[in-house]
Amino acid sequence: MNQRIRWLGVAIACIGSLAASAQTGALGPSGYSIATPRPISPADGTTNPGAQAIQRQNPYLGSVPSERTNTTIHLSLRDAVDRGLRYNLGVVESNQASAAARAARLRSLSALLPQISAQSRQALEDISYSTIGLKFPAIPGLPALPPTTGAFGFQDARISVTQPLYDLRLRQEYRAEKYMEQTSLLNIKDARDVVVFAAGIAYVQVLASAARVETAKAQLATARELDQLTADRVKSEVSPEIDSLRSQVEQQSAAQRLTNAANQFEKDKLALARVVGFPADQEFVLSDPLAWRPLTGMTLESATQEALHSRADLASAVAYVRAAESTVRAQKAQRLPVVSFRADYGGAGVNVGSFNRVYTVSGNVSVPLYTGGRIQSDVLQAQADLARRKAEYADLKGRVAYDIRVAWLDLNASDSSVRVAERNKALAARALIQSRDRYLNGVTNYLEVIQAHEAVAAAGENYIQSLYSFNVALLSLARAMGGADTRLYELSGGK
Repeated sequence: MNQRIRWLGVAIACIGSLAASAQTGALGPSGYSIATPRPISPADGTTNPGAQAIQRQNPYLGSVPSERTNTTIHLSLRDAVDRGLRYNLGVVESNQASAAARAARLRSLSALLPQISAQSRQALEDISYSTIGLKFPAIPGLPALPPTTGAFGFQDARISVTQPLYDLRLRQEYRAEKYMEQTSLLNIKDARDVVVFAAGIAYVQVLASAARVETAKAQLATARELDQLTADRVKSEVSPEIDSLRSQVEQQSAAQRLTNAANQFEKDKLALARVVGFPADQEFVLSDPLAWRPLTGMTLESATQEALHSRADLASAVAYVRAAESTVRAQKAQRLPVVSFRADYGGAGVNVGSFNRVYTVSGNVSVPLYTGGRIQSDVLQAQADLARRKAEYADLKGRVAYDIRVAWLDLNASDSSVRVAERNKALAARALIQSRDRYLNGVTNYLEVIQAHEAVAAAGENYIQSLYSFNVALLSLARAMGGADTRLYELSGGK
């Protein structure tokens, strides 16, 4: 096929029925079946509650559904990706995480800025002379003086400002939060790549299921035609009755395969709707075909270098390392002096009318002398976190190269399998025609026709699976290179 690929996709934990597809592909003689890379979901086709729970909890397989419309929506792959980037739960959660990181940065910045506050109070006091160091001796013949001043009231209103002048710990903590905010923004870009991947696989899975439905319909039509042909031959006493029985079994099997394929098609549509934000009862049809277009103009080395410069998660890992380095410096800075300034200005008196100006100006220096090993433990913990972040970054660089190579290998294998499967499909169709002609001419029995019919089914399934695997590999390469929302269209010819 020379059609351009319309963009591909495939779900992160995938959405589909590859286990069911593998079973369908087992039909017929092995001569028309070829091995192709078949990405599978660990939770697919299982009744394990734990695996199903992991799939249900994956935010990229969910969404915030939009309002249902009464019209049937024609959905292209680009539309599916755009809707996923808007409604997918993974992107929504990443945006909120970025907002939380920005709030944390602003909070750390506020500790470096002046803190201004206003305070007013109305006080009623009775002060003991002895508390301020006054003691009146008793004078003979005179009454003793009272031990307290007696109750009196006063008012005090002031504006105060506090400003840290030198606090290296606060400055390094602020730098760490700046890097953390940067990582959150990069994580949003990486989340968009994941959504493109998830929406793409869901879209291509529906296309593959639709192709299986059409193939099953064609197989059922062929089975009915062969059943009628066999019935006529049995009626004319040209063929034994067992041929009619076999043809009826084949027809019923073809009808059941169609039922299963249609059922899986509807389930895959629901999975796509969950990823891109459609309500479960929204009617939609896919407008792009399941197509194949050879990849040209790119090498493994150029793809790897592009990925090292474009992957958002790799840049995020670098920012994590920078944040951890600033945290180490902040913990070490706890040993240094802290210089701050404080001042207040206002008025005080018995009432507002008798206010006198009052103010306080002070410079403060604080030096930790003994903290019981707390600072050292904080430093050791920060250094351990830094070592872990550096190890994660090194691992991620290796993983990027691994992702590129795996996608590249799958792409080459799938590209070859599509060509072979297309030829095998044509050969299987010719073999069925010849087998039917041989049967009509009495050269062979009906078993050969059944085998040829199953070979056609196997070849058709293998061709669909090969196209699906190629599209999966192409989308995997776009995801591995980074910037999948634009890279996907470049790899698929810009359409």
